[in-house]
Parts: sequence; C-alpha cells; structure tokens
Amino acid sequence: MSETETGAGTAAVKAGSAGDEKPLLKVEGLVKHFPIKKGLLQRQVGAVKAVDGIDFEVRRGETLGVVGESGCGKSTMGRLITRLLEPSGGRIEFDGTDITHLNTSGMRPLRRDVQMIFQDPYGSLNPRHTIGSIVSAPFRLQGVEPEGGVKKEVQRLLELVGLSPEHFNRYPHEFSGGQRQRIGIARALALKPRMVVADEPVSALDVSIQAQVVNLMDDLQDELGLTYVIIAHDLSVVRHVSDRIAVMYLGKIVELAERDALYASPMHPYTKALLSAVPIPDPKRRTAKSERILLRGDVPSPIAPPSGCRFHTRCWKATEVCRTTEPPLAELRPGQRVACHHPEDFEDQQPQDTVLLSVAKEAAELVPDEVSREPAAAEETAEETTEETAEAPEEAAVKSSTEPSEESSTDESK
Repeated sequence: MSETETGAGTAAVKAGSAGDEKPLLKVEGLVKHFPIKKGLLQRQVGAVKAVDGIDFEVRRGETLGVVGESGCGKSTMGRLITRLLEPSGGRIEFDGTDITHLNTSGMRPLRRDVQMIFQDPYGSLNPRHTIGSIVSAPFRLQGVEPEGGVKKEVQRLLELVGLSPEHFNRYPHEFSGGQRQRIGIARALALKPRMVVADEPVSALDVSIQAQVVNLMDDLQDELGLTYVIIAHDLSVVRHVSDRIAVMYLGKIVELAERDALYASPMHPYTKALLSAVPIPDPKRRTAKSERILLRGDVPSPIAPPSGCRFHTRCWKATEVCRTTEPPLAELRPGQRVACHHPEDFEDQQPQDTVLLSVAKEAAELVPDEVSREPAAAEETAEETTEETAEAPEEAAVKSSTEPSEESSTDESK
C-alpha cells in the first residue's frame, strides 16, 4: 500500500466516511469456549465461555481499542482474530477471505499480514537467542530473503523502533522492559504486516516508558499505514491511541463507539462506571468529579454467566427484562452501538418495564450515598489537616492524594 493510499484511507476513517470501504477485518458471532473435563475418562462437564458471540469490524488504517475488566475475554479475542486459537464458532474474515478454520499451512501466507505484540516483554523473547536471531525469525519461517540481506534488514528494523543496530548480537537479558517491548515490535513489523494486534503492549512497563512506546506505535502507524487492534485496561492509553473503542464485559461487547462520543457520553451503564473510576491526579480537583459509581459484588463466573443482560447482576438500572432477555448490540446513535435495555442519556428501549430488581435497588441506594459522602468527607479532611499542612505540607499533600484511591473499590479493568 502506497503512502498516498494510506493517507487517503486514514483521512477517510478520521472523517467517519470509511463506511463505503470494505473493512479489513470482519468478525461475526465469534465464540470461544474452553472445555472443563473431569474424571478418569476426561468427560466434559462444562465450559468456560471466554468469548460468547461478538460482532465488530476493523477499518483499514484505524486503531480499534478494546477495554474491559480482567477475565472479560479481551486477550482471547485477540488470539482468535490472529488465529493463534481455534474458534468454537462464528466467522472471521480478513480482507474478504474467510480465515475462521484455516489450518497451519493455510494460515502461513496470511501470517505476513497479521501479527501480534504480546503483553509480557520478558516472556515473549527467548533468552537463549540473540536479538538478531529473534527479529529475523519471521524471515526464516516464511522463507523470505529481504533486499540487502537479513542482517541489514534486522538492523534497519532495530533502528526503526529506536534501538541501536549494534544490538544485533546482544541477548534479551541485557535490555530493559521498554527496550524488550521495542524488540517485540520490531519482530512483529519484520514482514510488513497490514494489521497488528497489540495485547496490553505497555501494561508491564514503567509509567515513564509507556508514553514512549505508545508514541512509537503512533509514529509507526503513520509511517507504515498499519491497522491496530489494541487491547488495554488503561483508559487513558486507549483514549490517546484509539479511533474507536469496544467495551467488553464477560465475553460480550456491550458498547462500540467512536472515541470522542464514548468518553463524552457513554450510553451503557458499565461503560459509565468504568469512566467514573478514572482518577483525577490533581488533589485540588478531586471534589470536581461529578460522581464515582461503585459496582457491587464480583464479576460473575464465565462458566455460568447470568441470563439475559450479563451486567444485570451489578447494574443500578436492571429490570425484569434485563434478567430474561439479552439486549442486542444496536446502533442507537450514528456510530455508537450499545447492548442495553435502559441506556444512559437516551430514550428507554423498554419503557413498559420500570420495576427495578432487588439488586438494582441496592445499587441505586449505594451510589448516591457514597457520592454524597465524598464532598463532605473531603471538607472534613481539609479542616482536620489545616494545621498539619502548615507544619508538614508535603505529608498532607501525600495523604490527600492517596485518599481517593483508597476509597474507590470500582472494578476497573486490570
């Protein structure tokens, strides 16, 4: 793909006019169940429903961010669309080709177009191989001889990701976490892929290094015309890099929208709860937060997920229809798809069902109480620490900055 085509495609995506263009990746009804076996004969007694029927598209040249709590199926979804795992059902289509059940030999040509960046920069690199051997592995596996030789191409890739070409003969243990992740990025880019799936690419890195790696990925996308699917739990990282965002909960996509629309006006209660948990780093502005939603209970088990809407056991708007009927992922606003019977800031999809479930009543009572106590508690703390601040301003500042994180027990994705 030329730079002109890439720039035009990216501009179309940014303008929201890419609907006329065929998506690069199309997923329909994707399912992955991991069997649970017991006994001497290893009979199946159940299944972990990691991904349980999701639909989405990835446009050419865009970045799709995927967020959700730990255990919601994000990483499994990433391994399914790269075909590192065999789907239990559904359909995966890459550039018009059905790759759902291709075997190893059938997937080999497509490995050049679809690559993955793994979460752990320490576990994804073989400690017994040199950096040159690691980055050149895709060339050997695909039987590709790059122009100018393998060594020259590997050194070019290392320089592309911000490392020195002289690192060719070094081993992984000689590098920091951020440098190792750069090596993983270089390996993923070796065959000039069209789509890269990044599974928590910066979560294992120090905060001071995360911005460098994220900016590197942005620069590489502009330079090489890449399409990204970035799986992350840090909502600030996702907001910085994504064009569209998919929110997952217990194996389902509950909301899929353009980045600005999602952050400005989330429509699913779970999305609203996630965004309300984003901390405000300035202690002086902590009382400016409108509300913090504290979800009750734990995430249900994916072995036996709740009936109907899977979020109804923790939702403050749940009614009987939420318990009995699964909401479809419908487009309620242009470019914003939501799976909810009672969406936020929108007309009720089930206006005839207004009786809250008992769990919803408890949650509804809990949220305002906690929120209303926050400003009062903040004022009391400010009064109690006035004298301490005069004597030890640094200690008081540390105390005030840590209190919100201690109070918050929201199940933000980890």
